[in-house]
Amino acid sequence: MTSVVSKLDAINRLVGHTIRWFALLMLLLQFGIVLLRYLFGVSYIFLGEGVLYMHASVFMLGAGYTLLADKHVRVDIFYGQGSPKAKAIINLIGALFFLLPTVGLLLWISWPFVYNSWKILEGPISVGGIPASFLLKSLIPAFCGLLIIQGISGILRDGLFLCGVDVEEPKL
Repeated sequence: MTSVVSKLDAINRLVGHTIRWFALLMLLLQFGIVLLRYLFGVSYIFLGEGVLYMHASVFMLGAGYTLLADKHVRVDIFYGQGSPKAKAIINLIGALFFLLPTVGLLLWISWPFVYNSWKILEGPISVGGIPASFLLKSLIPAFCGLLIIQGISGILRDGLFLCGVDVEEPKL
């Protein structure tokens, strides 16, 4: 069972290590846009949308990695003071009753919009923009899928820990 947890973690680790480069690319692209606009008086809508696409990708595809790294914001006054067993119970309850149902509902509600966008190969957001809004909308089910994968991994990890199985911390 621990090998299943490791394999699930590996998915979000790979995505996280890949998508983090979008932050640098986004910075460089934005710098290029500013140079083009203020030095040469030239502006291209598709370049601005490129920043938007990368920004959305970093946040949507990076959410699973953030959960893997346990860096999500917590608003639980008991969690910080809890024992490892109490933390595992809180994580387990949170994943089973909040994370998975919420992400599942988001996937269910968004699917028709994403499907229809792909069906017509929906074009750019703005005239002259990137002609692939369907790709941008596809980030929603990808976000859901990556969070579901990491949620299941966390459930298995916490369940094994509560059963007394020695589970290693996820590798980042």
